[in-house]
Amino acid sequence: MRAYRILASALLVALTSGCVVVWGEDGGSSQRPAPTGGKDVVTPALKDVERFWQGKFPALADGKQFQPVQGGFHPYTKQDPPPACGDQPGEYQPNAFYCPAGDFIAWDAQVLIPQLQSQFGDLLAGVVMAHEYGHAIQTRLGRTDDPTVVLEQQADCYAGAWTADVLAGNSTAFKDVTPEQLDNTVAGLLLLRDQPGTSAAAEGAHGNAFDRVRAFQDGVEDGVATCAGYDANNLPVTEVPFRTRDDAASGGDLEYSEAVNSLAQDAQTYWTSTYPDLTGQPWQQLRVTAFEGDAPACQSPDEAAPNRAFYCPDGDFAAFDNEELGPQLYRQIGDNAIGMLIGDLFARAVQDRRGVSTRDRAGQLAVDCLAGSWTSSILTRDPSDGLTLSPGDLDEAVTALLAFGRAGDGSGTTAFDRIAAYRDGVLEGLTACQ
Repeated sequence: MRAYRILASALLVALTSGCVVVWGEDGGSSQRPAPTGGKDVVTPALKDVERFWQGKFPALADGKQFQPVQGGFHPYTKQDPPPACGDQPGEYQPNAFYCPAGDFIAWDAQVLIPQLQSQFGDLLAGVVMAHEYGHAIQTRLGRTDDPTVVLEQQADCYAGAWTADVLAGNSTAFKDVTPEQLDNTVAGLLLLRDQPGTSAAAEGAHGNAFDRVRAFQDGVEDGVATCAGYDANNLPVTEVPFRTRDDAASGGDLEYSEAVNSLAQDAQTYWTSTYPDLTGQPWQQLRVTAFEGDAPACQSPDEAAPNRAFYCPDGDFAAFDNEELGPQLYRQIGDNAIGMLIGDLFARAVQDRRGVSTRDRAGQLAVDCLAGSWTSSILTRDPSDGLTLSPGDLDEAVTALLAFGRAGDGSGTTAFDRIAAYRDGVLEGLTACQ
């Protein structure tokens, strides 16, 4: 039998609006967390997840009552490794897992959980436990033969459903969760992903960040019934392997200047063909200015990034900082962070030309959805028809959204909601934005 693991990345990346902090495998960093082990958070969270399933399980199991995990909860360290799981020895790994053979949940209390708490907050530690408990639910429902990627994203979805219950104020472990805490949790979910280039069909595949966040949001928005309905035929998996060795070697990234030029031209082509269907009017070419030093003058800029990237309605042009912002996004995230920025600027132009505001919450979410619709066209096109997405590109877009705006920055939107809007555009196309 196999243990179901959260599968943390070898590098833990903490995302904020202004920096990226990378933790090495030894946990070393200028911001080393205090190794509390998480008992004060993890055990209450697990008990709260059991409370949640006490009420939700019977509806999924034809009235059968919920049976809590029987093998207990086991924090472990390098010096005190976890129990054996069936024929798998109890070896230390910086991970968390559910063991079906012993019906227990175990977690690394020395490195993984303290780092998650330190960088992203207590709620993420609870979500990790809710994910592992999701695997226990699958065992109780007899859903263990699906492909690994389905099981893992179903567990992500179950964790999202529990999170919705927390947000509704029903939790015994977490009270008054703020939008900032939810955004921090989403940021932490980005590290719990497969390495770019992993095939969704690979043994042990959990999914890219885009897919795992989508599954988590499905649970938050739609509840456990949607999660239980996941199967290999209906799960919208976007994770793909690299096509060539050259792509794998470069991480699928274009050179910076090529990325800027190619992505801007592709967005221009997309809106040339799509804007008439949306408005009945032809698309006028959008001038895109990559500036260094002072930004071009604009009376009322519609900003994607304060002072550094904006659409200018009075001059009908888009501009972004090509000295710091663009290169920084490229270095820290990847070429599709530039794609996310350009997609945002073009979407602002679309809305302004239509006479629709982008400056409130609804307007910002519409911009994100429209940017996602352009990504959808890239995702679904034949490779001979222009740019295509490389493995990791959707993760880069989600990471960029977290960098552009999170709860508490004064924008009136959360990264959680912005990612959901972008996801709708990617998976459903332009119709989702209308």
